[in-house]
Amino acid sequence: MRFVSAEQVAQLAGVSRSAVSRTFTPGASVSAATREKVMKAADELGYHVNDLARGVLANQSRLVGVVATRPEIGFRAHLTAALTKALIRRGSIPVLINTGETEEELLAAQKMLIGHRAEATIILSGSPPASFFELAQRNGQPLVVIGRSEPDADHVLAGNAEASKEAAAAFIAAGRRRLAVIGSHSATPSIAEREEAFVAAARAQGLEARIAHGRDSDYDSGISAARALLGEGDFPDAIFCANDLLAFGAMDAIRQEFGLTVPGDVALIGFDDVPEAAWLSYGLTTFRQDPATIAARAVALLDRRLQHPEEPRAWERVIPQLVIRRSFVPV
Repeated sequence: MRFVSAEQVAQLAGVSRSAVSRTFTPGASVSAATREKVMKAADELGYHVNDLARGVLANQSRLVGVVATRPEIGFRAHLTAALTKALIRRGSIPVLINTGETEEELLAAQKMLIGHRAEATIILSGSPPASFFELAQRNGQPLVVIGRSEPDADHVLAGNAEASKEAAAAFIAAGRRRLAVIGSHSATPSIAEREEAFVAAARAQGLEARIAHGRDSDYDSGISAARALLGEGDFPDAIFCANDLLAFGAMDAIRQEFGLTVPGDVALIGFDDVPEAAWLSYGLTTFRQDPATIAARAVALLDRRLQHPEEPRAWERVIPQLVIRRSFVPV
């Protein structure tokens, strides 16, 4: 490939090579007449600044790594999209690392980002080992973690416990007494926190919430967990699902396999408010996490860390709001 060079722009504009460089350097001194000639020539030739070369010279880049496991699934897909948009608006180049949860995969992803001089990494999921953070520290690379607690990183956390307690209280206030919660065996810290907080809130009111786990935190796991709960005879009359995908699977199993009604026989509350929750087939009452808000908080923490590297680690909490639809209407 032969990209248009600054020298070609200089020749067409009739100016020096350094004049072209100054024109595209923020804050550099260049006359209005020269700037106009350079910009006209650059537009005609289709010239763009070589950001890669600038990054090499400055020993840094505008790359920001976004590390996620299965970023195409559920709420994570919408959060990934919001993050990349927010980073592009910031002037960064987001690099999505679709990785597993093994130490080898995560360290390989981190070495790639540091090798390309990424200025920061945002972690959506996975379980980074201690060496992940140690390597980032030694290289001065800021880390922002979403939805989990890790040392030596800035955090954006959801109000999981607050929402779970609110769900339990709403079910009980509506006269529901046979409570249950659906989580997963491969639970992320957020999923586990929601499950534990719901069970504790029910117990505080003198009720025991039954627990069902799917293999994962997806639609099929919601179906299998609902089968386990409803196949025992005395089925629950209210189920809190740790995310919307689990709720969709549970709702379909409740209605189509067991012939029960939602919310008449079984009330449901989910978590995330992915777009499908508003579909007519579901009408799911759920706690809304706003991907744009979470992304904005993460980018703000990144900027804060770059500007003030010695500041204490920050913990941002985004409290989800209950969105009421047909699957459960609080009294």
